[in-house]
Amino acid sequence: MESAVPPGQTPTVPSVVIRHTWPVRAWHWFNAVLLYILLTSGLGIFNAHPRLYWGQYGANFDSAWLELERFGPLLTLPARYDLAMSRHWHLTAAPLFAFGLLAYMLWSLVSGHISRDLAFRRGELEARHVWQDIRNHARLRFPTGTAALRYNVLQKASYIAIIFIVLPVIILTGLTMSPGMNAAWPWLLDLFGGRQSARSIHFIAAFALVAFFLIHILMVVLAGPINELRSMITGRYRVPEDRP
Repeated sequence: MESAVPPGQTPTVPSVVIRHTWPVRAWHWFNAVLLYILLTSGLGIFNAHPRLYWGQYGANFDSAWLELERFGPLLTLPARYDLAMSRHWHLTAAPLFAFGLLAYMLWSLVSGHISRDLAFRRGELEARHVWQDIRNHARLRFPTGTAALRYNVLQKASYIAIIFIVLPVIILTGLTMSPGMNAAWPWLLDLFGGRQSARSIHFIAAFALVAFFLIHILMVVLAGPINELRSMITGRYRVPEDRP
């Protein structure tokens, strides 16, 4: 039932609302565990040859566009150099992650999550609106009232980029590095310009995901970690009061 609102007044927002549905919360925490396994085991695999190349081939005597030191044991899974075990963890978590992303995409499409929450509204991509959103973030001026219940333009852009571009690229480049997939889907090698190019793009996309994660955690802390974490665990979110 709709509540009656006196003429001339706007509807009030409940102080506590259900902000995230259970599929969003489940996918969020499921991914948090899988991404930790994938990133740390991926660094363990990278330690076997910490150099990146472009093209089809790359080895010790070839010119690398990036050469790094091996990552320390605190950043790898397992916490020692063990290529076989790192590959075991990585290849166990990767299919779960890929099918989880596919299921989330299908659910987002069927449930209307994309059109309702992620699609840009009229005027949101205007330079004036985008610049104002950037200024608000730079000044740590977070939305309040009903605005706090909607994704702002920077959130929408980052979520769309991660879910529909970065994560699929990570999955496809990972498949491109597999000799078995090269035989089944040789077009992947053409798509990414060779296995070594796919490995480089895989690495770049993975670190773009790490950058997104660090910014995401920073925003959660600055916006109020208790309220934000509760909304992603139980769904209950206390709406910040409107500014005077």
